[in-house]
Amino acid sequence: MSTPPVKPARRSILRQPSWAARFEAAFFLLLRAGTYGVLFAAAIVFLDIGIKGGRVVFQLAPPFINVPFLTQAPETLNVVTLDGAKVKMGDREFRAFRDAHPEKLKGAPVETYVYSAGGIFPNIVGTVLLVVGAMIIALVLGVCSAVYLSEYAKEGPFIRLVRLSIANLAGVPSIVFGLFGFGLFVVALDWNVSLLAGWFTLAFMVLPIIITASEEALRTVPKGLREGALALGATKFQTIRTNVLPYALPGILTSSVLAIARVAGETAPIMFTAAYVVRDQMPWDVEKWTDFFFQGVMALPYHIYVVASKIPQNDYTRDVQYGTAFVFLFTVAGIALTAILLRARLREQYRW
Repeated sequence: MSTPPVKPARRSILRQPSWAARFEAAFFLLLRAGTYGVLFAAAIVFLDIGIKGGRVVFQLAPPFINVPFLTQAPETLNVVTLDGAKVKMGDREFRAFRDAHPEKLKGAPVETYVYSAGGIFPNIVGTVLLVVGAMIIALVLGVCSAVYLSEYAKEGPFIRLVRLSIANLAGVPSIVFGLFGFGLFVVALDWNVSLLAGWFTLAFMVLPIIITASEEALRTVPKGLREGALALGATKFQTIRTNVLPYALPGILTSSVLAIARVAGETAPIMFTAAYVVRDQMPWDVEKWTDFFFQGVMALPYHIYVVASKIPQNDYTRDVQYGTAFVFLFTVAGIALTAILLRARLREQYRW
């Protein structure tokens, strides 16, 4: 009895990936690897700042926080060799020691390091003031512009040109905004290097982001909310104020979180319009309350720039750099976290 011949197994066409499927899988694998690579590099940078900066801000002995670093102004570090031992003194402490014990400093070598002693409290205050003031101006102007473009403006060539201009402004480098602010606010309007000049320069820099995101947030609000309010006799302004803006606020605050990081981190606009390398007085130490707006401040990003690139590098300046960067990240994160919590609360309060 003969056995029937064995037929070869059929190879399913569906089980054979095409060249397009292979290319797509390889492409997505490349994208995934690139994304993880960027995240890994960012994690290394933040970990390096966290470890080295944490050693400057925190300490093992009580009160476990480097209080002078967070509460004092930057000073010049004087390293004095007394009896074979190196003693570190800030500029104020060194002057007091020199006046009290001039004989001990005779023949003693003294090494000076600029901005390597004291703290960064004026820089923290200046950064917070710049961010908060710029965001208030940017949100007011940005939301008003978005309301006009979304609710009042009629579609046409002019409005399309305005939207195109706003999109192009979002890609302008920060140095251009810095030069614009310097020419307009510092020189033309004679505001000098001041908080007010810095506020408006930084606000104009993030205005395109806020306008675009706010307009999209307004468009996501259902038309039924508008039509219901208008049917009940409300004016258009009342409808926008009571039935549109409250429900769009979470999306608007999302754009503000993105803008906060850019406002706080841009050195060029701050350097040209608002920041000083060193300032002895705090912003509120003024004779008239109006002088508060027309004076410059110290800022964390500008301080990092000066310490990292404008003075000779050594172990003492390295500690200041990492400590300042560590505090700067926490300051920006704290302001952004406030906006995120407010957004979450508004989302719970206003739902449709």
